[in-house]
Amino acid sequence: MPVPSFDPGDPLGLDDLLGPEDLAIRGTVRAWAADRVLPHIAEWYENGELPVLRELARELGGLGALGMSLTGYGCAGATAVQYGLACLELEAADSGIRSLVSVQGSLAMYAIHRYGSEEQKRRWLPGMAAGELIGCFGLTEPDHGSDPAGMRTRARRDGTDWVLDGRKMWITNGSVADVAVVWAQTTDQPDGVRGFLVPAGTPGFSAPEITRKWSLRASVTSELVLDGVRLPADAVLPEVSGLRGPLSCLNHARYGIVWGAMGAARSSFESALEYARTREQFGRPIGGFQLTQAKLADMALELHKGILLAHHLGRRMDAGRLRPEQVSFGKLNNVREAIGICRTARTILGANGISLAYPVMRHATNLESVLTYEGTVEMHQLVLGKALTGLDAFR
Repeated sequence: MPVPSFDPGDPLGLDDLLGPEDLAIRGTVRAWAADRVLPHIAEWYENGELPVLRELARELGGLGALGMSLTGYGCAGATAVQYGLACLELEAADSGIRSLVSVQGSLAMYAIHRYGSEEQKRRWLPGMAAGELIGCFGLTEPDHGSDPAGMRTRARRDGTDWVLDGRKMWITNGSVADVAVVWAQTTDQPDGVRGFLVPAGTPGFSAPEITRKWSLRASVTSELVLDGVRLPADAVLPEVSGLRGPLSCLNHARYGIVWGAMGAARSSFESALEYARTREQFGRPIGGFQLTQAKLADMALELHKGILLAHHLGRRMDAGRLRPEQVSFGKLNNVREAIGICRTARTILGANGISLAYPVMRHATNLESVLTYEGTVEMHQLVLGKALTGLDAFR
């Protein structure tokens, strides 16, 4: 059998790892993003809005991209690798679109699917899978991000009801959500943190939008305000208590970021490669100069190493063998390298690199948020440090 020719778009031949269904899912999501997001994303980003969020959510639901790796209740039951491929294609369009899907599926829907009652699952999941209902996930607080154990949001018993008071911050989808999964410290139970389903419109609950952002501008980001929010007993997620609940949800969402970050990196690399082939200086394309070729080679190296790492983690997740520490490997490496690729791509584009006519600066600024949320660099370094040494340096 002859050796295949070198493919600049797949230099390691990673598509050989994919089956026909994997390739079909990837192609469907890529085509949808090219048609529905790419023609408008620069304008949305510049204006700091996502005006068609609900319309896009319904379309993504029709594709099976919401709660994609969950089973039943209208969910697609896709593999972890297939979900990862979708995340890569969505973030190649924009991190805000991938965040919409990740928060809906890997955080809000995942929490209900894994820890909710059968009644809660039937009430919420089919509509969320279809994109008719939007969810958000309230864990981070104004004063407690990396240390969720210090959260100040409280849930107290009042007869058979629960009453919630507190604040959550930097909540994707919050202002448009039909239901918020809110984590709170219980005041009268030894199991501490519990998850609550808070429907939009509940008295005392509001979600003011956060504006004046320079990152994830095409994404709805909100604060959640809970002032004496009264919920019935069946609003609590019954199948989990303690921080293992929200942390397991975050681990599932971080896995999607491992793939997604490589989508932003790929988009930036492809822009730089095309630019280098056509932009002329000193009488020839800049791609013919050694310094530019060195940049392109290094970018391609880190991009496809990152995709290979994502594939490996996806196969481990599908086999039920993926550990949280391994997700930290992926999140730490791939987001950090993706930012490096975007910055190098910007240097190849020169002054054009800061223009919204190209995706590079938009991806770079978005990734600054991705670098921080769902575990900062420092937190993932400490997760790995503890795993390697057996010594806890968090406190």
